[in-house]
Amino acid sequence: MSDPWWKGAAVYQIYPRSFCDTTGNGVGDLAGVRRHLDHIADLGVDAIWLSPFYRSPMKDAGYDVADYCDVDPIFGTLDEFDRLLAEIHERGMRLLIDWVPNHTSDQHPWFVEARASRESAKRDWYIWRDGHPDRPPNNWQAAFPRGPAWTWDDATKQWYLRLFLPEQPDLDWENPEVVAAMHDTLRFWLDRGVDGFRMDVIHLIGKDPRLPDVPEELTKIPTVALHDDPRTHAHLRGIRRVLEEYDHEPLMIGEVFLLSTERVADYYGRGDELHLAFNFPPLFAPWEADAWLGHLEKAQAEIRSRGAWPSWVLSNHDNPRHRTRYGESLARARAAAVLLLTLEGTPFLYAGEELGMRNARIPEERRVDPGGRDGCRAPIPWDATALHGWAGEPWLPWSRDAEETDAAAQARDVDSVLALYRRLLSLRRSSRALRTGTIDEARVAGDVLAYERRAGDERLCVAINFASEDRALALAGDWQVRIASDGRGEGRAFAGRVAPDTALILAPA
Repeated sequence: MSDPWWKGAAVYQIYPRSFCDTTGNGVGDLAGVRRHLDHIADLGVDAIWLSPFYRSPMKDAGYDVADYCDVDPIFGTLDEFDRLLAEIHERGMRLLIDWVPNHTSDQHPWFVEARASRESAKRDWYIWRDGHPDRPPNNWQAAFPRGPAWTWDDATKQWYLRLFLPEQPDLDWENPEVVAAMHDTLRFWLDRGVDGFRMDVIHLIGKDPRLPDVPEELTKIPTVALHDDPRTHAHLRGIRRVLEEYDHEPLMIGEVFLLSTERVADYYGRGDELHLAFNFPPLFAPWEADAWLGHLEKAQAEIRSRGAWPSWVLSNHDNPRHRTRYGESLARARAAAVLLLTLEGTPFLYAGEELGMRNARIPEERRVDPGGRDGCRAPIPWDATALHGWAGEPWLPWSRDAEETDAAAQARDVDSVLALYRRLLSLRRSSRALRTGTIDEARVAGDVLAYERRAGDERLCVAINFASEDRALALAGDWQVRIASDGRGEGRAFAGRVAPDTALILAPA
C-alpha cells in the first residue's frame, strides 16, 4: 500500500487575521489568502492549515465559535471559502481547517438555549454544577485569565466549566447528542471537500464526570496542560470513523498540549485515533545540539516505535516565532529551516517563517489577545509599499523588520530566506529519503547535530552547527554540499567543517 498523502507532506499554517486584508478594515480575510496562493504554491508546500474563520464574537480570535458551519463576515462568505478551496485544489495542494471541539462561544445558539433555564433541552450539552457562588466546584485552573476554570451563572444559580475564557463554555462530550452534533459539523466541511482538520486542544474533550480536584501542588498549572482523561480516546476513535466515511483520506491532527512526548503518543491509539499529534516539547527546546538530539531520540522511542508518524513545528500562532526564541539570529532561523524540513515526520510551517519574521513588539494600547500572544501574530508584509500590500492599516503593528522581510523583495533575492525555503522544499519533494525515509545514526559531535536520512539507495546527511564558532565534523566517505543554510559552498565537496549557526544537507559525492 502507498503511504498516506500527509506522511510526506509539508503543511503551511495561515492565521487569516494576519495574512492579508483586501477590504480595508485591517483584518486579513479569505480573499487575501486566495490572492497569495501562488506564493504558497511556489514555496513548495503540499497543504495549507487555515486557523479559525467561523462566525464568532472574537473574544479569542475565532476560537470562540458561534457557528461551526459558516464564515464570519469579517473573513468573507461561504461562497468565498468554496472558491478558495477550489483554487487550492487547482494548484495541487490540500486544505486543513481548524476545528474547536472542546468549547463553543457563549453566543453559540446551543449555549444561549442551555443558559436560558435549568430545564432547557440543551442544558446538559454543557457542564454545570451546583454550589455556592464563592466556592467553585473544584480546583481546576483556566488557561486564561488565570484563576478558577468556572463561571457562576447568576440567573440559573449554577457554575459552568470553561477551561479558557468565561465566554468559552466547555461542551459535555459524555452527552451523545453533543457527539452527534459535533460529528455533523465535521461532515459539513468534508462534504464541501476539505482535506482534514487541525483539532484544537483535542485532549480536553473527555472528562471524568466526577470532576475531581487535582493535587494541590498542581493548582498553579492550567488544567489544559495536565488533563489526560482516558475517555478522550473513545471519542477520538468515533471522530476517526467519521473521517473514514470519506475516500479522500482526510487528516486529523490533534493539538495535544501535554509536555511529554510519551503521553502525546498515546493519542495515536493503535492506528485508530489521531493520524498526527503535535509534539510540543521541541517547540520549547533551546538552540542546543544535545537538546535536539534528545527530542529526536524521544520521537523515535515514543512515537516511531509504535508505528506512528511524528510531526514537527518550530513556530505557531500561540508561541513566539523561533527566530525570536533563538536570540533574534537570522543565521539560526535559516539553520532551523533545514532542521525542520529534514526531520523524520510531517513539518508544519507558520506563515512568515519563510520570510525570517521575528515577533512584533506590541505596545500596551495595541494589545488584543487575552493570552498575550499578539507578538507572533503580526501581519505578513507582502511588498515595500506603506501598507505592505494590505488594503488598510492592520489590526496589529508590523514586525520590527517588515521592510527587510517583505515577500516581493525576497522573491527577487536568490540569497533570501524565502529562496532558502524554496530550495529546501524543492529538494524535499524530489527526495524520498527526506519525505518518508528513516532517520539513522543521529549523533552530536561537539556542537554539531548530524543524522542521515535514507530510503532505498538514497542517502542524505544533515549537519547542524548550534555553536557560534565553526566546528569540525568527520564523516566516512566523500560528501558534497547540496544545500547550505548560509548559501555558501553549495555544489562543492564538503571540507569537514560546518560554519557557525549553519546547517548543511550533504549527498554522497
